[in-house]
Amino acid sequence: MTKSEQKYNELMQGMMDLGAVIPQTLTSFNKMHQAIAKDETLSHQTKELIALGISIAIRCEGCIISHTKEALEKGATVGEIAETIGVSVMMGGAPSIVYGTKALSAMKEFLEGESK
Repeated sequence: MTKSEQKYNELMQGMMDLGAVIPQTLTSFNKMHQAIAKDETLSHQTKELIALGISIAIRCEGCIISHTKEALEKGATVGEIAETIGVSVMMGGAPSIVYGTKALSAMKEFLEGESK
């Protein structure tokens, strides 16, 4: 299991644990996420790339891992993720470069896990 897969699993477990403590909040959040994620004018894949870009710009490592994984699962290419990182750097400056490297690393690890 890669480091990113482990972090993703820990994040999901943490969200389940948090849901046990504040179930109404997590249930509401999950419903909102499901509603927004549907393919409409923008595809789910595009929405995951947007979420990844925002995650990099706001420096949320767990979000970066989660949205990188989701973007890949929805069919995002290496090039699309790379361009998303680039837009984040344009909008967020040097800190986005640092967090963009986290997205790049997560993408490589998730793709590595797929090839095994």
